[in-house]
Formats: sequence, C-alpha cells, structure tokens
Amino acid sequence: MRNHIKLIVVALGLILQAVSAVGQIAVQGETVYTMAGAPLKNGVVLIKNGKIEAVGTGLAIPATYKIVQSKVVTPGLVDAHSVVGLAGILNYSQDQDQLELSDAIQPELRAVDSYNAREDLVKWLRDFGITTVHTGHGPGALASGQTMVVKTAGNTVSQSLVQSPTMVAFTLGAAVGQNYRKPGTRAKGVSMLRDEFLKAQDYAKKMQAKDATKRPARDLKMDILNDVLAGNVSALFTAHRATDIQAALRLQKEFGFKLVLDGASEAYLVLDELKKANVPVIIHPTMMRAVGDGINASMETAAVLRRAGITVALQSGYEGYVPKTRVVLFEAAVAAAHGLSFEDALRTITIDAAKIIGVSKEVGSLEKGKDADVVCFDGDPFEYTSHVCTVIINGEIVKETCK
Repeated sequence: MRNHIKLIVVALGLILQAVSAVGQIAVQGETVYTMAGAPLKNGVVLIKNGKIEAVGTGLAIPATYKIVQSKVVTPGLVDAHSVVGLAGILNYSQDQDQLELSDAIQPELRAVDSYNAREDLVKWLRDFGITTVHTGHGPGALASGQTMVVKTAGNTVSQSLVQSPTMVAFTLGAAVGQNYRKPGTRAKGVSMLRDEFLKAQDYAKKMQAKDATKRPARDLKMDILNDVLAGNVSALFTAHRATDIQAALRLQKEFGFKLVLDGASEAYLVLDELKKANVPVIIHPTMMRAVGDGINASMETAAVLRRAGITVALQSGYEGYVPKTRVVLFEAAVAAAHGLSFEDALRTITIDAAKIIGVSKEVGSLEKGKDADVVCFDGDPFEYTSHVCTVIINGEIVKETCK
C-alpha cells in the first residue's frame, strides 16, 4: 500500500513538473518593462496556457508554477523587417530566396513558400531575445513579393506563422536598376509601378461583373495588388533618398494604399511631409553601412524621427556577409547611445514595431491575454556585458542559458 502511495506521489510530482514546463510559469524581475505603462520594480509575469495571465507586483504565485528569476524582464523583442528564413546563414546559393531576379515586378511571390523555420539564422535571433520577426521578400525589386510575421519557434512554417501576407515589398532607388535591365532610371521605375496599379484597378472593376463569363481569368499579380489598393495589405516601400521617399508618398496619395516606409536614410529631409502623411517608418539598421542610396544613413535617424512625432521601429534588414542578419537588440542599443531614451529605444523593438507590422494585439508588450513572449536579462539589455538568459515564446521556455 505504501509503495502504491509513493508511486502516486511520484506520478503527481511528474505531472506537476510537466504542467509547469508546458506553460505555467512565474517570471520574477527586479525590473519589468511591460511597455504598457511605467516599469515595475520587483514585478511578476504569470503565464498559463501560452498566454499572459497577469502582470503586476505582489502577485500570489501558485505552487505549481515554475519560477524564473531575472534582473530585467522585457516583452519578446520584435524585428520589424528582415529576410531571415528566406536568406540562409551562409553564402549558399540554394538558400538565398529573398530576391527573385527574373522580373522586377513580382508581388505575387509568397514568403510562406520559401520560409525555412529550421534555418540557423532563426535560432541565432531567438537566442538574442527576438521572438517575433516580420520577414519575407526583401528590397531590390520594384515589387519583390510578400512578407509575413512569424515567431522564432516551431519547426515548420505553419507552426511559426502569425500572419500572412502582412505587406508587399516595393523598392525605389538605384538598387533596382542594378538588379534588373528595366527600369534604368527612377522615373521609369515609378512609371512601371503606376502602370501596374492602374491595371489592378481595371482588373478589380472587371472582376465585379455580374456576368461571370465577362470576368477576367484569375491573375495572382493583380489579386495581390488589388489587396494593396483595397487596404487589406500594406505597401512596404524601401526608399532611402529623399527623392525616392517623396515618390512613394506621391504614389500613396494617388492610389490610396496603406504605406509603411522602410530604410529612409534621408527621412530627416522630409519630416514635415512624413508627419503630414502619418506614415510609420521602419528605419534602416542603426549601424547600416553608409553606401549607395544609404550614403546619408545616420545613427541619429531614429532619435530625429521620434522627436518629430513619427512612429518608428528598427530592423535587422539584410546583410551580404555571414551570419547574414543583424540583431535588432544591438541596433536599438546603439540608437539609445545616439539620442533615443532607453524606453523609446526599447519601444522600437517591442510595442511600436508590433504596431507597425499589425500584431500589437498579440505581441509587443506584457499585458494580460497577450501571447506569453518574454525575455529575461542579467543586466541592462542595452549594455554590451549583459546577456539574454531566458527566452519564452507562447508560454514555453525555448532558451534558459545566458548568452
């Protein structure tokens, strides 16, 4: 009888351990940055069933919850623009799918058809606390394809996927002419895009014909461009020079789509126009190399736009060297050293990034009901000597060693 009781006790203990491992967690932090209010001193984040159950101070912690202690706690970090998962960690041609070079206008290309959830770059970012990534086809084509939002957990795209499509990636500037025979100039590039948008408008009208026999055949390119024009999918325009930024604003005014500006090295020259248009900006990586169209990139860009009242986020972008991605945690740290306050810098890679990419109801802050994405640091997140020690995604601990 006693042996049976011991077995029952052991079994119950194992069950309780399993439950806590799956998602009953209490994260205790000396400082908790919720991004939904003032930082909490000696705060607690309770996690259950993959969601945040409660956030506050002095919360009672159930006995069954696994306790994680930390000096600093933040929401899972959000990379507002990347090509990770389409671009591989090394310079292998077989895993560089971020830019299709056969045509300058291919908005119908879907990120979900190329994303590799097992790519080493995904884990690389996750280990630095990046839990959500807006990724997909990258800059370099007039319309390179679609983007999506994923979590940096899961072994397949369906397990990682948060949202698809999120945006369609467009590019204005010299890079397009370097990659394709057409367009050769900026004016030609804008003209080609206007022509495609006009075709999409005409296609949408014809698809409304009452007589089904008079409707045109399905056209994947026109379908997605029509979604952009209808406001169902945002247009992400990579434009660095002021002239290209202004061209993107003119296109937005003419066709009425939802515009998100990307890169924007010379945004400081058109602050009034950006603010008037109420356009959010995913700024180039703070430490981007100042070459080509981005020759006037500055480490102070984020602070300048923030002071002007423009919503901004930071990104990892794309790098040609290995490992082939930047880390937004480091980019935000440098932005904080060049004019951004600590909390404003943290906003660029948490709640403001989540707002711009359209997932702020799920991620970006520590609030009841949101996805339980939490990062624990052993010091100031923007201090070079600090480490990411625990990463929780959807209520599961995916990393628990300091790095």
